[in-house]
Amino acid sequence: MLGFIFRSLLILVIGFFVSANAEERLQPDREVMYDRYFEFHAYFKGGTIEATWMLDGSSFWYAEEAPGDPVIWQVDPRRNVKERINRPPGRKVDTDHEAPRVLPHPFIYLTEQFSPDGRWVATIKGHNLWLRASSGDQTLQLTTDGVEGHAWGHDIWNEWMMWSPDSSKLASVKVDLRQYPRIPVVNYLGAREVVEWMHDYNPRADQSIPQTKLFILDVASKRQVEVKIGVETYFLSQTGWRRDGSELLFQRMRRDFQQLELIAADSMTGKTRVILTERSNTFVLGLRVPLDRLITWLPDGNRFIWLSERDGWKHLYLYNVDGTLIRQLTSGRFPVAEVIEIDEEAGWVYFTAHGDAQRPYDTHLYRVNLEGEQFQQLTEAPGQHEIEFSPSREFFLDSHSSVSRPPQVDLRRADGSFLQVLSQANTEFLEELRWNAPEEFVVKADDGQTDLYGVLYKPFDFDPTKKYPVIDAIYGAPQSSNLPTSFAWRQYGELWGAHAALAQLGCIVFIVDGRGTPGRGKQFHDVAYANLGRHEIPDHVATLMQLADQRPYMDLSRVGIVGSSVGGYLVTRAMLMMPDVYHVGIATAQDSDMHIFGAYMGSPTENKAAWEYASNLWLADGLKGKLLLIHGTSDSEAPISHTMKMVDAFARANKPYDLLILPGQGHSLHRSERASYWRAAHRRYLQEHLLQAPLQP
Repeated sequence: MLGFIFRSLLILVIGFFVSANAEERLQPDREVMYDRYFEFHAYFKGGTIEATWMLDGSSFWYAEEAPGDPVIWQVDPRRNVKERINRPPGRKVDTDHEAPRVLPHPFIYLTEQFSPDGRWVATIKGHNLWLRASSGDQTLQLTTDGVEGHAWGHDIWNEWMMWSPDSSKLASVKVDLRQYPRIPVVNYLGAREVVEWMHDYNPRADQSIPQTKLFILDVASKRQVEVKIGVETYFLSQTGWRRDGSELLFQRMRRDFQQLELIAADSMTGKTRVILTERSNTFVLGLRVPLDRLITWLPDGNRFIWLSERDGWKHLYLYNVDGTLIRQLTSGRFPVAEVIEIDEEAGWVYFTAHGDAQRPYDTHLYRVNLEGEQFQQLTEAPGQHEIEFSPSREFFLDSHSSVSRPPQVDLRRADGSFLQVLSQANTEFLEELRWNAPEEFVVKADDGQTDLYGVLYKPFDFDPTKKYPVIDAIYGAPQSSNLPTSFAWRQYGELWGAHAALAQLGCIVFIVDGRGTPGRGKQFHDVAYANLGRHEIPDHVATLMQLADQRPYMDLSRVGIVGSSVGGYLVTRAMLMMPDVYHVGIATAQDSDMHIFGAYMGSPTENKAAWEYASNLWLADGLKGKLLLIHGTSDSEAPISHTMKMVDAFARANKPYDLLILPGQGHSLHRSERASYWRAAHRRYLQEHLLQAPLQP
């Protein structure tokens, strides 16, 4: 009997060391895979093309990567023929023959901007507006009174230079930043410390925004006409000019984000007229939404299509330039994403939308006629569809994929009828990653009623009979969806690779978009209003529990959470509010009190209780697990002061924390020159505090 017991104990001891040694041998493989997954895009080729359209407006050529020289293909959609050729034809479409789908000279964010006639280049020099001849050395100074802090040509976010269609006038702004708060950014790496004062990239909810004046300048006479934009403080956005140059068009967002106006200004007098007004009791649009994408002009220049959420869903509305609503073009319980093309002659508007109720984050191409009839879906494969129309508007290229389906490019007629596959991704090298397709899931929010959609990642050596730690990769901001929806998801850089890479360390990673995020209609989005910090973590905890209930391989005794920017704020909040659920957290570039998100919270004076609740500083005493805070010293979007305030709160609460400071680095550390160190810091911290326990069968 004693011999049996001894042999049994010996087997257990040997088994333990064999298991430990096996795990130790596997660790280098995990680290290799972790690094490789950050380069995920390098492990497949194809599935995308860059078309050069020919003079007929329908045929095109493109180059495809191949061993040796690229393979060049010429495609004739009318004959549905794809032929290999020896060299590029060199004949591009004559864009003068294209009917413009928007006003012909919309603004673009460029330091220099060519006039429509090609004679001049507008630029900003020494706080003033200058013109430089496109050929020769001639220069012309348009303004002379610009000084530091009260300069021409840009506001806190954008450059402002818009040529009139006939090149005789230039619209621009003059912004007074002299009383606007500035952020000290210290350069610690030189021989001596140097302080650079930067203007706050994100106006805090408790501060005013800079006073902006809008002008129309006559190039020949240098005469300045001030546009009457009102005495209140507004965020302005450029839109374009009328085709005849008679009016400048711009958008004016009220400081509380509850009113947006489309405005036309007389180019000779500066007198304005309001074309249309959007109002909301919460927010018309969120922070930094590109307002220029809300409007698309018909080629006649007298009508435009406007995107609005006035009925609770973002839909298309057809307007006359005088502000008369002609008709609503789309309706239903789905949001339109953007207008892709307008074929006025055929009477069609082509647009992308999230129209599949069962897969609400998929993006498909649709069309509707200008009478608001014959609504049609033109693409069908699940996932994301990126569309490029031929200049003739007879055909389009459909580039599509999903999180589990590699990219592919199809050629289709304008009515959606399929012609041929042009390119498919070669994924044979994914075998080196031992790639497991991500798993899409649907769960209920903390309210027990609302569907939430997410994606789950597993390690390359996944074994369902073992227990794995879990990582919640959170973002959760009201201005952007975090959910991966395509095979090579590139939102915010390489975060797709980061999510998949974490799983290769030997854990389960999930991503979910909770209530208050965009893309699901106004009601879903409005949950965020005056509620930041209230629903995000409960929705993520509800997701975690439902996933684990159906997946016994998820180890709820080892749960981590990682995130950057707003995700960093929510990582810290999760560690403080739910310390018995989340055990390890890594918060990058966090904002400790969310004051940069006034668009979603209203006035701190009027909504004082909501602002106080949203702050993480008063929760510091709740920290129980291991928390690593990471911040770059040159971050102008979420200044390092936010992390310093959190650190001070932990010190006052006598709570231990870990801190990594990266000198000279900005907000997007995953794309910075210290990205590899940032990645390694994640790996080391998770290995030490979350992943070190051996996997248990």
